[in-house]
Amino acid sequence: MTHPIIADLESRYTAKRYDASKRIPQADLDVIYQAMNLSASSINSQPWKFIVIESDEAKQRMHDTFANNFQFNQPHIKAASHIVLFAHNPKYSREDYAKVVDKGIVDKRSKPEEREQAFGAYAFVELNTDENGDNSTWTKAQTYLALGNTLHVLARLGIDSTTMEGVDSDLIGEIFKDELDGYVCGVALAMGYHHSAEDYNAALPKSRLPLEQVLQVL
Repeated sequence: MTHPIIADLESRYTAKRYDASKRIPQADLDVIYQAMNLSASSINSQPWKFIVIESDEAKQRMHDTFANNFQFNQPHIKAASHIVLFAHNPKYSREDYAKVVDKGIVDKRSKPEEREQAFGAYAFVELNTDENGDNSTWTKAQTYLALGNTLHVLARLGIDSTTMEGVDSDLIGEIFKDELDGYVCGVALAMGYHHSAEDYNAALPKSRLPLEQVLQVL
């Protein structure tokens, strides 16, 4: 099949080594950040926070989070152009959703006099919240929607990436405590340009299960 979307996805892969001399242009970063912000989420909850690691100081802090675990991902931190921490709100509340509702009124999706009715969708949050107010399984799932969207945007822009679930969430929580402000980072994304000589994965062919094994049309 020939189509720009398929070409994007066929070219996308997980980079294993980055060229530390290359940086993502600001114009592309602007597109990436806006696309992240436009990601879909259940009931438009947007229970996420995106923390971009760009400066040498921030990269050193992120580098330090690999002190105990997942050292195989540590080289990406200083070699990649940027790292994004995809953080989720583990206790998404009615007050959090109120920000979404009120922004919807500003954007004229809802009428001011119908504000209370707009909270009807919050029932879905309650269905996914335990007795301790924890709904992190649900909010983390929403954050992965933003991650997937970002991966395709990067492919369209010709920028390489590496999804890193191999991160120390607890240590990230300590070192980036102020920035996270109660949010939890369970996955991070390295973005940049692969090292042409050292990234063995760049030359390997794409491999996926046959479509007929994973897709059923009824």
